[in-house]
Amino acid sequence: MDFGLDTYAILTLIAFIAGFIDAIAGGGGLLTIPAMLSAGIPPVATLATNKLQGSFSSGTATISFSLKKMVDWRTYWPQIVVIALMSGLAAWIVQSIKTDVLELIVPVLLVAVAAYVLLSPRMTDEDVHQRLTPKAYLPVGGAIGFYDGFFGPGTGSFFATSLVSLRGMGLIRATAHTKAFNFASNVGSLIVFLIGGHALILLGLCMAIGSASGAYTGSHTAMRFGAKVIRPVLVTISLALTAKLLWQALS
Repeated sequence: MDFGLDTYAILTLIAFIAGFIDAIAGGGGLLTIPAMLSAGIPPVATLATNKLQGSFSSGTATISFSLKKMVDWRTYWPQIVVIALMSGLAAWIVQSIKTDVLELIVPVLLVAVAAYVLLSPRMTDEDVHQRLTPKAYLPVGGAIGFYDGFFGPGTGSFFATSLVSLRGMGLIRATAHTKAFNFASNVGSLIVFLIGGHALILLGLCMAIGSASGAYTGSHTAMRFGAKVIRPVLVTISLALTAKLLWQALS
C-alpha cells in the first residue's frame, strides 16, 4: 500500500503517544490499531504491522529486565515457547477470516478491552501465595498468547494480572515476565504474518521508532496525574475511533 508522508507522520505520532501511555498505564494498542484501521489499512495488515512495531518495544523492555536479572528464564522457558506457538497459530487463523467479518469483530474486541483497561484492578508489588505452579500456568499463558496473535491490545494487562493473581508475583516481577511473554507472542505471530506478506514493513518500522521513543519518554517522565487520569483518556480516544470504525462497517 502507498501512503503519503502525512499518513506516516500521523501514525508515527500516534505510536509515540501510544508508547508513552503504554509505559504509564498500558493499553497502547487501543490507539494504534483503530488509528491504522481509520487510515484505510485492512484488518490483517493492521494486526501484522502492529505486531512489527510492538516487537521492538517489547524486545527492548525484555532485554532491559533480563540484564537486571529479573526474568527467570530457567523456570519460564516452556511458557515462552507455548506462548509463541499459540500466538503464531492464532495469526495463521486470523488470516483466513474474511475482511468484512474482521471489520466487525475488531471494533467489538476494542470495546471489550477498553472496558477491561478502564476497570481492571490495581496491583501491588508484594508477592502473595501462588495458586498455580509454573506447569499449571502453561494453558493460561497459551490462551493469552493465542489472543495476542489473534488481536493484541490489552495482552500485557492480561499477562500481568494473571501472573499476580495466579502465580503470586509482585507487580515488578510480573511486569518483567510480562514483557518477555509479550515479546514471545509478538515474534511468534509476526513470523507468521511476515510469511503471509501482510506486514507493512516501512510503516511498521516508522511506528516502532515512535513507539520506542514514546515508551522511553513515558518511563522517564514524572507524570503529574499518572495512570488514574491517563486510562480514562486512553479509553475515550479508543472508543471514539472505534465508534467511527463501527459506523463505517455498518454503513
